[in-house]
Amino acid sequence: MALNKSQIEDFRLLLQEKRNRLLHEARRTLDNDMVIDSDERMDEVDQASSEYMQAFSFRLRGRERFLMDKIEHALLKIDQGTFGICEECDEPISLKRLQARPEAQLCIQCKEAQEKEEAVYAEE
Repeated sequence: MALNKSQIEDFRLLLQEKRNRLLHEARRTLDNDMVIDSDERMDEVDQASSEYMQAFSFRLRGRERFLMDKIEHALLKIDQGTFGICEECDEPISLKRLQARPEAQLCIQCKEAQEKEEAVYAEE
């Protein structure tokens, strides 16, 4: 079933909100978590802990950047009129799936097939 204009606009707003939250969190991390006060004298344990937390934050940022790319792609698909269509089989993605993951690019059947294929390669 194709999405109506109201549903598509609701998804646009949801995706824009997700994007804004990610940007806000990235700015907060850069402003707060990535700055070491030069007045602080850290021993080796404190410094190692701080470096670990920075590396952890950067890994999180990497995942968020990946999600941001998916969000931007979904917003582009809205502009192009192809939002909600599976990129693999060209069938509509279910409303339930889009509500759970509005940035989804594949219908549930194609996503499950992709995950099974990835699992086979992971076992080899």
